[in-house]
Amino acid sequence: MQPWVQSYYGYWEFRFPSSSFCCCCGIDQIVDAMMQTLSDPLIAGRKNVVESAISAVSWPAIIAGAFAIAAVALILLALGSGLGFASVSPWYNSGPSATTFGVLAAVWLLVVQWFSAALGGYVTGRLRTKWVGVHTDEVYFRDTVHGFLAWAVAAVIMAAALSSMASSVIGSAARGAGSLATAAVQGVGAAAAQSEGIDPMGYVVDTLFRSDRPDPNTTPEDVRAEATRIIASGLRNGDVPAADKTYLAQLVAARTGISQADAEKRVNDVIAKAKDVELKARQAADTARKVAATAAFFTAFAMLVGAFIAAVAATIAGHRRDEALALLR
Repeated sequence: MQPWVQSYYGYWEFRFPSSSFCCCCGIDQIVDAMMQTLSDPLIAGRKNVVESAISAVSWPAIIAGAFAIAAVALILLALGSGLGFASVSPWYNSGPSATTFGVLAAVWLLVVQWFSAALGGYVTGRLRTKWVGVHTDEVYFRDTVHGFLAWAVAAVIMAAALSSMASSVIGSAARGAGSLATAAVQGVGAAAAQSEGIDPMGYVVDTLFRSDRPDPNTTPEDVRAEATRIIASGLRNGDVPAADKTYLAQLVAARTGISQADAEKRVNDVIAKAKDVELKARQAADTARKVAATAAFFTAFAMLVGAFIAAVAATIAGHRRDEALALLR
């Protein structure tokens, strides 16, 4: 016969075959007694816990580590700039290619983040105050946060310090891109039209006064301006219409005295060159866009690596500091 337990009306009855022992007690009373026994030490422990009045964040150590990160990063960036300028050359077939230079710049940026974050994080971990009565896991967490905060403050400092430089670089790049676009447009004559303040509707107005017999006495400036508007309008729309090509050939024939066939060939050659210049300008702009996107993505990746390295270095430094203090006692 197996022992069994029977419950009725909130009570439990225990029966054992080896004896006639039977114990009935209220389950509510048992639970209350158990909870009282377990809660007494917890209540006593809570009464003895006192919240520290000092913040867990050691800002002096964080700021010191942040300045260390920023200073080392500036030194390494200056060194990388010197090496980069020393490696490039304005002469053809001299110096590294654009792809090689970009890869080396990306690797150097990663090195800058790695070394600066490691040094700054280590400084932060060694300079922070010792936390007394704190669990080891909490100490590791605080050290990790201190390293991350040091990196974050350094990032803000670097952003503020390099904002003017970045603005200058972006302005130079924009001016360079504008110069490239202007040169390409000047190759087809559009820049000349814009620089002279000609109305963009000038091409449409010119069609109202066209003649099958161009006036040979027209000034060269007027002829060039009209030809510029015709070619620029055609390139914006993808190609110069056949009627415009014929009219341009007539203008060329009237001004130069060559035959209509030779004038048409000259017009077609000029339009083909203009298209080639425009295509190269678009390809250069697309290449610049891809390079800028790649640089932005790699910069974000390098900064994430720096944040991780700073946190790990601070954790290691804090642990070594606590071990050194423990050995001195």
